[in-house]
Amino acid sequence: MGWGGSMKYFAAILLSACALSQPLSAEQVNLNGRPVLEAATRLKPGQFVWAPDAAPEGPVLMVVNLATQRAILFRNGVPIGASTVSSGKKGYDTPTGVFTVLEKKKEHYSKTYNNAPMPNMQRLTWKGIALHAGNLPGYPASHGCIRLPIQFSSLLFGATKLGMTVIITSLPVTPGQSATPDLAGPIAPTATTLARAPYEWHPERSASGPVSVIISIADQRATVLRNGTEIGSAPVRVSGPVNGGWAYALRAWDQTGQHWLKLQYSGAGQGMEVAPGEGARFDAPWDFKHAVQTVLRPGSIIIVAPQSLKAGSTGSSLTVIDNGGAP
Repeated sequence: MGWGGSMKYFAAILLSACALSQPLSAEQVNLNGRPVLEAATRLKPGQFVWAPDAAPEGPVLMVVNLATQRAILFRNGVPIGASTVSSGKKGYDTPTGVFTVLEKKKEHYSKTYNNAPMPNMQRLTWKGIALHAGNLPGYPASHGCIRLPIQFSSLLFGATKLGMTVIITSLPVTPGQSATPDLAGPIAPTATTLARAPYEWHPERSASGPVSVIISIADQRATVLRNGTEIGSAPVRVSGPVNGGWAYALRAWDQTGQHWLKLQYSGAGQGMEVAPGEGARFDAPWDFKHAVQTVLRPGSIIIVAPQSLKAGSTGSSLTVIDNGGAP
């Protein structure tokens, strides 16, 4: 985009902001030694914090909380940024669930809303839900997208890649961290386990790309996605206490084994103590667990959600990777 094109684009952004009587605001707040998660609770509309040196490398995961109107960015399981957001207003509610970044465009115009500029757009669905810079009045005001401070949206755009996992939740908590689990340990098959239960496995549907595993406690089922395409599913039972949802990020895999980081994104919002045998909490078909191990790579994410993944089910349901094709 040339200089003239850039000027026209940013002029359109300013005109759009003025029409809504709200400027595109962005103010980076100094942490002053505070943890990112603590600072996140004190941000005012348009403010954000950014601390990429806390984890220079590793898998990236974003959690957007509709109740608190906050977004937290984790890298290698460590929070490196937090921002205020503005989500969908009444009648245009932002869907909750697990999504992946399907498309990225620094310069983007809405095809639905009067060609409105959407800087640093990162598409989550082909039906109009995306992360992008926008007005932040301090409450839900969008048509379903997640609006971000313009400077934060630019920093986020540079830190992410296609396929990044985004969790959108509505539980009024701030994510917390906990210690490293060990998911490599298999469950010994017995008559009371799911070790021999039937499952689906079709890795040929997507030959490469980032892998996410979504486990629904309500459905007692796991769904495996590679590059946003479902490649497998199986029954899964999770034992032990369940306090909201949490996620695991595979940060490394070397001669000593897999190295996971765990974070809690809902429920109590506090770090959980993790025993070395964390993998034993998950009862699933033996061969399915082996198949999943073959596709995991550093950067893979395992998400455990309390809600059902079935639309229309009793209680709150989640959308999972809505990538049903570009319009």
